[in-house]
Amino acid sequence: MAKVTNAFDTYTATADREQLSDIIYNISPMQTPFLSSVGTSNVSNVVFDWQTESLPTPSSTGQLEGFELSRSASTATVRESNVCMISSRDATVTGSQDASDAAGKNSEMAHQLALMAKALKRDMEEALTQNIAKNAGAAGTVRQTRSLESWYQTNVNKASDGANGSASAARTNGTRRDLTEALLKDVQQQCFTSGAEPSILMCGPYNKSVISGFTGRSQARQFVDANTIEASVSIYSGDFGELQVVPSNRSREQAVHLLDPEFAGVAYLRNFETIDISTIGDAQTKMIVVEYGLEMKNEAAHGIIADVKVSSTDGG
Repeated sequence: MAKVTNAFDTYTATADREQLSDIIYNISPMQTPFLSSVGTSNVSNVVFDWQTESLPTPSSTGQLEGFELSRSASTATVRESNVCMISSRDATVTGSQDASDAAGKNSEMAHQLALMAKALKRDMEEALTQNIAKNAGAAGTVRQTRSLESWYQTNVNKASDGANGSASAARTNGTRRDLTEALLKDVQQQCFTSGAEPSILMCGPYNKSVISGFTGRSQARQFVDANTIEASVSIYSGDFGELQVVPSNRSREQAVHLLDPEFAGVAYLRNFETIDISTIGDAQTKMIVVEYGLEMKNEAAHGIIADVKVSSTDGG
C-alpha cells in the first residue's frame, strides 16, 4: 500500500512529547518467608543468650507402698548463645536528580531507599537461613550470626556422609539424594517423638515441585474448575500434623526445613534505622542499617531433611 504523498510522519517529527509510563516494573523475588513467619525480640548486647530445658525421661515404674523417697537429681537448663551481625544498604542521589521530575517517583531518594529496604530484608533472610557458623568477630573481622542450618541436632535426616553443625562450625554437606515422601515422614515422626509441632515446610523452588509430585496426592479428592488443572500442594497433611508448604528463594535448595515459628525469632540490637551520611558535594547519601541475630529458641522444635538434590539433573 502506497504512502500518502508528503504526509508528515513521526520519523520526521522532532517535537513529539515522550511517552513514559509512571509504572515501574520490578519482578525481583522479594519474599522473605522465614523472616515474615518468626517473632522478634530486643536485646541489649552484641552477644545474647537464652535457656532451654527438657523434662526428665518418662517412667512407667510405680512405687512400693510406704516407699522411702529417693531424691531425684534436678535438671539444669542449657544456655544457648548467638551474636548480632550488621547489615546495611545505602543510596546516593545527586541534587540535580532529586530536583528533577522523574516518572513514577515523587522523590528519587525516597524511591531508592524503598528499594534498599526491600533489598536489606532479603539480605537478612539470606543470612538467617543459610548454613553458616557463628563468628564473634574482631576489630578486623565481620560478626556473623549462627544461621538456621547449623543449629539442627535432634530431628535430622541427612546423608550418611553429612554431619550436623555446631556453635563453631557449619554443618557438613553430604552426598545429595532425591527428596522423597519417606524422608519427610521420617523427620515429621522424629519431630513428634521429641515433642515438636512444626507447622511450616520451607523448601527451595525445585523441591517445592518435588513435593507437589508426591504419590500420596494420587489418592486425594480434588474439586477444581473444569478449566483448571490442580498440580500443586500447599498443605501437606501427614500422620503427625499439617505443614504449610512455603517455597523460599533465599534458603539453600539442598535443605528442607520443618519449622515451628514459635520457637525461632530475630533478636534486634538495633532495628531498622535510616542514617544521613555526611555530604561531601552535590549529592546526598542515606544508609539503612540493622543489627540482628537468629534466636533459635529450641532447635528440637524444628527439623531438617538435609542433603537433597537441587535439580532434576543433580547427580548428587
